[in-house]
Amino acid sequence: MPTVVVTGASAGVGRAVVRAFAERGADVALLARGRDGLESAAREVEALGRRALVIRADVADADAVEAAAATTEAQLGPIDVWINNAMVSVFSPVQDLTAAEVRRVTEVSYLGYVHGTLSALRRMRPRDRGTIVQVGSALAHRAIPLQAPYCGAKHAIEGFTESLRCELLHDHTRVRVTMVQLPAINTPQFSWVRSRLPGHPQPVPPIYQPEVAAEAVLWAAKHAPKELKVGRSTVFALTANRISAGLIDHYLAHTGYDGQQLAEPVDPGRRDNLWDPGAGDPGAHGRFDDRALSSSGQLTARKAAGTLASQFVDAVSRRRPSP
Repeated sequence: MPTVVVTGASAGVGRAVVRAFAERGADVALLARGRDGLESAAREVEALGRRALVIRADVADADAVEAAAATTEAQLGPIDVWINNAMVSVFSPVQDLTAAEVRRVTEVSYLGYVHGTLSALRRMRPRDRGTIVQVGSALAHRAIPLQAPYCGAKHAIEGFTESLRCELLHDHTRVRVTMVQLPAINTPQFSWVRSRLPGHPQPVPPIYQPEVAAEAVLWAAKHAPKELKVGRSTVFALTANRISAGLIDHYLAHTGYDGQQLAEPVDPGRRDNLWDPGAGDPGAHGRFDDRALSSSGQLTARKAAGTLASQFVDAVSRRRPSP
């Protein structure tokens, strides 16, 4: 059975990804900071008949990530798939950010991916197999206002991954890396993200359920496309940005503030998870179930096209005469 590592496994997309892999027979190492969410996720994996390994770790700590990788291989076996997903963010105008906040978002949401990738490569390269999945966002290509540190981190992951992909191709290794660019997802982060917005933060519609993201990550881990764009909004945003980035700047200047918050004011006593995960099990879903889509026709079509292309390549390879 495959062994999968998921960072940010206690909530949101990571939680849904954990369930998706366990449902398909994988043993899963769960990395996150929050004890309650991790333990609940582990019970879900075990209820599906698979092994779960709970590891409390902050991905900003490279030594902790490396120790987690070693523990995973010692207890579950060789790592087949490593999924970088952990993130934190701050919703704020740039002028109101602190250097410490930007550093923290960068250390978790970008360097956490670097740390996970390095630990995975140390184990996958000698075996000449394995897949690294970078859970990205449409914001890796098209930034929006009020989320500059997070957009910067996603752009950085894109550049880092492109460099790594070239190196893997140069070395003719069978280790694969793929990036999944997600649309707005209904996760608990909007109830715990640090925010200076007057209204309660919200994902920019259309909103998708975490299970849609998990379906994409699962498929990407198997087929390893260079990049998998999920949701019509992601495809539209990236296409429009290529055609006229300046026009999109003006559009987002007009719509990007109101589109990221509700009319409902923020609770003045609200806590955020930038430094401390807090107690309780947040689960996979946020508060937007009534507005979130449970499927993506674009993803279904993309998967079908990708699978057919893979089958064609395999068929051609089998018919090619041996040298």
